[in-house]
Amino acid sequence: MRKHKLGSSDLEVPIVCLGTMTWGEQNTEEEAWQQLDYALEHGVNFIDTAELYPVPPNPKTVGRTETYIGNWLKARGCRDKVILATKVAAPLPGVDRSWIVANRSDPPADHTTCPQPEMDEPSIRAALAASLRRLQTDYVDLYQIHWPARYVPLWGKRQYRVENERPSTSFEEQVRVMGELIKEGKIRHWGLSNETSYGVAQMCEAAKRLGVPPPVSIQNDFAPVYRHYESDLAETCAPSAYNLGLLAYGVLAGGTLSGKYGDGGKPKGRHTDFPEFQSRYHNPRTLAAAAEYAALAKRVGLSPATLAQAWAASRWYMGSVIIGATSMEQLKENIEACLVTLDASTLEEMDAIHLRLKNTNDLD
Repeated sequence: MRKHKLGSSDLEVPIVCLGTMTWGEQNTEEEAWQQLDYALEHGVNFIDTAELYPVPPNPKTVGRTETYIGNWLKARGCRDKVILATKVAAPLPGVDRSWIVANRSDPPADHTTCPQPEMDEPSIRAALAASLRRLQTDYVDLYQIHWPARYVPLWGKRQYRVENERPSTSFEEQVRVMGELIKEGKIRHWGLSNETSYGVAQMCEAAKRLGVPPPVSIQNDFAPVYRHYESDLAETCAPSAYNLGLLAYGVLAGGTLSGKYGDGGKPKGRHTDFPEFQSRYHNPRTLAAAAEYAALAKRVGLSPATLAQAWAASRWYMGSVIIGATSMEQLKENIEACLVTLDASTLEEMDAIHLRLKNTNDLD
């Protein structure tokens, strides 16, 4: 299992990170424990979760994923063997997420009396305290801002619309709080997610001004069908610049790049069960690209899922590929996929497909 240090930190992570966002919705607690046991036995000790998981987010299940992980950590007594990452939810105007804030209390508060999530100091501290309680630990190794507090185009949207700008918590306040949490021993490192080059630069420059350790990672959407990271973000986060490791999510485009939705198939899975959630991964252009990658995988003797994840793991800027699974068979394949080395000819063919069907997850 290859390992990398994230950014300039001493946090060494395996090339495979165990994603958890289906636990509590598509997976039971028993199934989550089975995945955790298998992953740890096979060198995958890096676990990524979030306070709002599982997905699709809703008031009935919010926080359930962290609870499952916390119960497992307590039962197995293996906290010192695990690199644990979680995320704090940021504002999302126009969408009621007061129930995320309500779930930060124990027992949960009446969400009708709660504000929307923010990224000011009281909000970050309350969110972390709740995550630590559910995870049954006194620290997390990596604490990530799930998406920016300010307006940015998110989740497939690409056009910046100035009319959507809004007041938000300053970069300095967010960075200062992260620095304090590190000093208090509640987090070891911090990172960004769904962030832009501008945001990375502003966070890192604020860290310099305040004398706070900089973010060590960026968790962004990245797949053969969605390669925006390769341009300005790869430069911004390079070791010669701000030095953040990429934690790639969405590498299989929500399962579309596994090939199981080909030829109009509707097998049990996220896009069948929740067709409105992450629809960017399942539009006609992405399905067309998935068919071409599946054909290439067949020619080179690999499964489509292995091709996509091996490609992601081969990128020079990759810190760790976040895998997700709803079955043990998927989990085993996904771990093994990230250890496969693709030859130059296969990589060239993937680039050629990309040039024909570029960034098919884009929504505007």
